[in-house]
Amino acid sequence: HVLFFAVLGGPVAKGDETRNAILRTAIGVASVNGLDGLTIGGLAKEMGLSKSGLIAHFGTKEALQLAVLQAAAAMFGNRVIFPARRADPGVAQFRALFNNWIKWARSPELPGGCIFVAAIVDLDDKPGLCRYYLTKMQKEWLGAVEVAVTDAVKNGEFRENLDPAQVVFGFMSILQGFHLYERLFRERSADIRARAAFESLIIRARHPDSFPNADEGE
Repeated sequence: HVLFFAVLGGPVAKGDETRNAILRTAIGVASVNGLDGLTIGGLAKEMGLSKSGLIAHFGTKEALQLAVLQAAAAMFGNRVIFPARRADPGVAQFRALFNNWIKWARSPELPGGCIFVAAIVDLDDKPGLCRYYLTKMQKEWLGAVEVAVTDAVKNGEFRENLDPAQVVFGFMSILQGFHLYERLFRERSADIRARAAFESLIIRARHPDSFPNADEGE
């Protein structure tokens, strides 16, 4: 998954501390207000910096938004993707990806929940570099989940006739549902319901004829 590695690249250069501090603050702001709610003027005020000083780091609003997405992707890789790879390939890794995402969505640095959920709403119908980057990153994230599902099939943990892409769709649907109930509804049972739905997904992936393929019934 090249994208996650690419944004993590090498040691921090001297003098980049201010830029990194800006990005950390911007990620928190964007998780609440979305990328569209992230402005150079507003962020400069939040950081106690001059607007011209912040412009010197990023130049344009789009450049700032892209930098925020890249920094958030690096965080996501460190918090969700890479730790899950320590688990055994298959169901254990599939479960780790789920648990890590739930923790990610509740990170103190993300007061508004998963920044990518907010970004999807902002960018889904807006062509441009930020949308391209977000789309690529999300596909790589789904690809990591699908690898875990495919490994589970190879290991005999999931049934042979399983459609991994359908399981990934169900996986993401659960995460989106969790975000809705947790963030918008403030539903205390969001975590319990999400985990119950996830366990149900695993059970259906294990037992024959319990998880129809997407093209069945058409």
